[in-house]
Amino acid sequence: MKELKTERLYDLEHTIAKELLADCEYPWLALPRIKETVLALIETLPESEYYAPAPDIRIAKSAKIAPSANIFGPAIIGEDTEVRPCAYIRGSVIVGKNCVVGNSCELKNAILFDNVQVPHFNYIGDSILGYRSHTGAGAITSNVKSDKTLVSVKTPDGAIETGLKKFGAMIGDLVEVGCNSVLNPGTVIGRNSNVYPLSSVRGYVPENSIHKATNNIVPKKKSD
Repeated sequence: MKELKTERLYDLEHTIAKELLADCEYPWLALPRIKETVLALIETLPESEYYAPAPDIRIAKSAKIAPSANIFGPAIIGEDTEVRPCAYIRGSVIVGKNCVVGNSCELKNAILFDNVQVPHFNYIGDSILGYRSHTGAGAITSNVKSDKTLVSVKTPDGAIETGLKKFGAMIGDLVEVGCNSVLNPGTVIGRNSNVYPLSSVRGYVPENSIHKATNNIVPKKKSD
């Protein structure tokens, strides 16, 4: 499905991972390459703008990092981003500019585009969050199936096998995910869509849609 392709979900001008994602027809193909990409990008970042608390970590000098936050490399934290108390960044993570990583949030093997907000008690694992996307309090990406089998993306045209054991969610630009929602493994949400609070989301949510409940996904009205 063309709707699932990287170019349809994301404006790549809003991430320093542009080159990686442009090389991936589908965005989940980037997941196994995030670590190597972070390590390569670290070598290109100017010392005048980033400091290095560890050899495999770069943090923009304009970023605000709470003393109780834990950041493990490889990781890049972008300009004017805020990492709040007790946040836990586990490595292989790119956080863009003007982002919020909130209190007690956990990030692992993930790309956050610029202006992304994961502000309260969120888990983001093996996932990509597009420009100006937002997750409500307690919303999480579930990145491993309970039976530990490989993840597929379920679409109206049939399942797409990814070959990945760990795959959380591909969240398009301008997506709003409601509080305490679970994005099950292999979820793809098209840009400019909304997910109601307390949702359990699986498969593909089309762009410009509202996910109200399982089997209840409706197009947005022009005024939405």
